[in-house]
Amino acid sequence: MYLETILILKNKIANVRSIDIANELGFSKPSVSRAVGILKRNNYINVSDIGYITLTESGAKVANTMLERHNLLSKALMMIGVDEETATQDACRIEHVISEQSFNKIKEHIKKYQQ
Repeated sequence: MYLETILILKNKIANVRSIDIANELGFSKPSVSRAVGILKRNNYINVSDIGYITLTESGAKVANTMLERHNLLSKALMMIGVDEETATQDACRIEHVISEQSFNKIKEHIKKYQQ
């Protein structure tokens, strides 16, 4: 969720900081600080001396995958009649646990019926 949020924020504002992530997610500053430390140690993000956060290549790959899943799952749920707010919330939960196989089949199905 953090990597996806960093990607989304990066598309909105030039320089992403921990406070921006906290505000976007509604999480406490200490929680975000802890997560940022873990993501940095795992080489998903870099943090500049002045606190700007950028995604590494591996972080960007994960973030883009999660964002694609989120957007497609939200769309799929709305296509079957789920309201946008619920679809967005449910997609956020589903995107983290859905198998690659199931996601790809949903993706194929949507492409087939969008033409």
